[in-house]
Amino acid sequence: MPPFFMQIQASGRTLTVNTRTSLRVCTREVFMLGYFKQLDQLLRGERTRTDALSTGNFDLRLRTFVPLAIALGCAYGFFMGWYAMAQHWGGGAVVDSGPAHAPSGGWMQLVACVVKLPALFLLTLLVTFPSLYVFNALVGTRLSFAAVLRLLVAAIVVNLSVAASLGTILAFFTLSTTSYHFMVLLNVILLAISGCVGLGFLLQTLKRLSPTGITVPLNDEEASAPPASAANTIFYVWIFIYSLVGMQMGWLLRPFIGKPDAPFEWFRTRQGNFFQGLFDNIQRMIGS
Repeated sequence: MPPFFMQIQASGRTLTVNTRTSLRVCTREVFMLGYFKQLDQLLRGERTRTDALSTGNFDLRLRTFVPLAIALGCAYGFFMGWYAMAQHWGGGAVVDSGPAHAPSGGWMQLVACVVKLPALFLLTLLVTFPSLYVFNALVGTRLSFAAVLRLLVAAIVVNLSVAASLGTILAFFTLSTTSYHFMVLLNVILLAISGCVGLGFLLQTLKRLSPTGITVPLNDEEASAPPASAANTIFYVWIFIYSLVGMQMGWLLRPFIGKPDAPFEWFRTRQGNFFQGLFDNIQRMIGS
């Protein structure tokens, strides 16, 4: 008998068990539990303790938190795609002044949401990361290129964790209303809430990392760092830039929900901007 099989006596019978398969199953379960444990530690602040931040050796591994960000983004995207599925199986939605035909691409819209939601955050990270590194250098945090990247990925994980936790609320409203414009605005509100939490986490962590948060300067470089008010201004400017990029990136990757009276499409033509679309949805929801 090969070494990765073993025999077990049970109820008078001899059972042959593939220990290699059992080991793979156990390893996979331990692997998944490890991911959730690290996520829990990040949310509780154990991964960004002051003592770890002071040395710059905070344990935020990209090979762990990038897959977590993708998985959490897919989770929220899954709930976001319920609207298209509900209209596909429910037989129509309310758009503008009256009902519309059920969309023909319910499943495809669900897939598109699952794919594009993580892409939204990762592409926003790609665009805004260089500016964050430069802004941190101006403040004097002394973080390396890789450390800034790990910290920004951690903030995105916090952001998407909150968004995924709000997914059940989104699902509830999806099943209780057929208003397309209301669902668009609801998604904007939920993602804005999660974004504020994620950026708040990043801002507080960066403030603790900046030399202005140290009572006694450790060296001449820290002594010459910008004052606390200037450092805060720099951080807030970057957050404003990050928010603008994120909103416009969402506009470029639209549609996420899928308009009931339009055929499925992965991307729409490039026109307008996020704010025009937001005001248009508000006007149409109030006027409908």
